[in-house]
Amino acid sequence: MYFFLLNLALLDLGTITTTVPKAMANSLWDTTAISYSGCATQVLFFFFLIGGEYCLLTIMAYDRYIAICKPLHYGTIMTSRTCVNMAAAAWGSGFFNAVLHTSNTFSLPLCQGNALDQFCEIPQILKLSCSDAYLREAGLLVISLSLASGCFVFILFSYMEIIRSVLRMPSEPGRHKAFSTCLPHLVVISICSCTGMFVYLKPPSISSPTLDLVVTVLYSVVPPAVNPLIYSMRNKELKDALTKLTHAVVLQRQ
Repeated sequence: MYFFLLNLALLDLGTITTTVPKAMANSLWDTTAISYSGCATQVLFFFFLIGGEYCLLTIMAYDRYIAICKPLHYGTIMTSRTCVNMAAAAWGSGFFNAVLHTSNTFSLPLCQGNALDQFCEIPQILKLSCSDAYLREAGLLVISLSLASGCFVFILFSYMEIIRSVLRMPSEPGRHKAFSTCLPHLVVISICSCTGMFVYLKPPSISSPTLDLVVTVLYSVVPPAVNPLIYSMRNKELKDALTKLTHAVVLQRQ
């Protein structure tokens, strides 16, 4: 669990630092400019990190399913080597997906200006293309979203099995502890999945700068910001460690 949490924390940190600092700088300096190479770099890292995070969340759902539904087999199924291979596959899948989309998108000729409505997002960049080659990238987006939908269905199936096992627990505190972590996790994944698919599949007729901004924040900023609260603050050992650290800081100041 802690190994996967470490990987999730690194991906969350990277996702936040890919978009938020530039957005804050633009807000402070009252500008909306970003260089072409900066935009390409932002798209590359964002797709890399958000793709890797989604794969890792799928793996963590499977890990939780094995831990709760098949606890006696956990040690033989989720070995250290298996966990490392799964984490490496998540990072590698995200990187491969990012390179594929970034190289394909930024090879398109742009002839309809250079103004993006919001962040450097592939749908916004495709609007500026004057070549039919954009259909190739649109096809890649559909394939990626189909794979993401498959991961989402797998996560839902895992949590359905987990909920069935939790409901059979005789201990009420045990059921409460399992639900207090599983349900928020499922809500965050649902928000990320639904808003992400909305951004990349919505028709241009319902597009507006305000709506695009809100939806982009929901799938790119909210999950990385909320994940630490779900996985860390609900963990007893981490809460106790944070409480001890807070008390120590207070005593030193006194």
